[in-house]
Amino acid sequence: MTVVLAGVGADSTNVGALAPLYDDDRFEYVPIPEKTPDTAESETLGSWTLRADDGTAADLTTRITPQPVHDGTESVTGDELEGWPLHRDPNFEALTYGEHRTSGYVSRLRALEPGDVVGFYAGLRRPGGERAHRYLIGYFTVEEVVVVGPEMSPDEREAILDAHPENAHAKRARGSDLYLEKPVVIVDGRTPGGLFEREPIRLSDYYVAAGNERPQYYLRDEIASEWNVRAGGSNMMFKPAYRCALSGSAFRDLVGIPGARAVDQPGHT
Repeated sequence: MTVVLAGVGADSTNVGALAPLYDDDRFEYVPIPEKTPDTAESETLGSWTLRADDGTAADLTTRITPQPVHDGTESVTGDELEGWPLHRDPNFEALTYGEHRTSGYVSRLRALEPGDVVGFYAGLRRPGGERAHRYLIGYFTVEEVVVVGPEMSPDEREAILDAHPENAHAKRARGSDLYLEKPVVIVDGRTPGGLFEREPIRLSDYYVAAGNERPQYYLRDEIASEWNVRAGGSNMMFKPAYRCALSGSAFRDLVGIPGARAVDQPGHT
């Protein structure tokens, strides 16, 4: 009975912009740029078409500074930017997600069991400069969780990676060699799940907390209470992994099923 909420998607640190949330409450999911051009991923900033507007992900920015290209000191622009591969994670079509972040992500994700849920939130900004916020943009039900790590034999690592060809971490692995040689947890999903069509669910508030001098993003109190958040803290500035003590069915009752939510239906106003 666990739901883990993971922060994903393009933002000011990796693309220099947030994906848009439009006036009609449709929105874009834009994966982050891959940190290395050595990946089997075919989707690039220039090929990733926007769902609710003309153009591609490359139109949202003029430069990126992926790591470890040139030690992060030189930017990718122009035609090279359009051809730069995406780190498509999560992949909502294949329902797979991978993670190597150690700040609560690997430990909380690897504890998930079949029937649990992994939800995904991203920063979105409305047109006209309105304050950006963190929004739940979709989720999927957990089918299987596996962990691949540098302590395994090359044959073991390669077998796991080969069994998950659509996962972004498998796509950028070189044979049995993991990127940065960090343990990676791979979550395979099943339906119910997917990307919302519109009206993502706002998770954040922006205010000056007691004892602070500057405003920051915090998890909304009503979300923390209603979703029974047990780990992850309240500060959302660095996209923590949240653990919610909810069953998958209870979570789906609260947020709806992608594609079947009333707001996702054609003709919704």
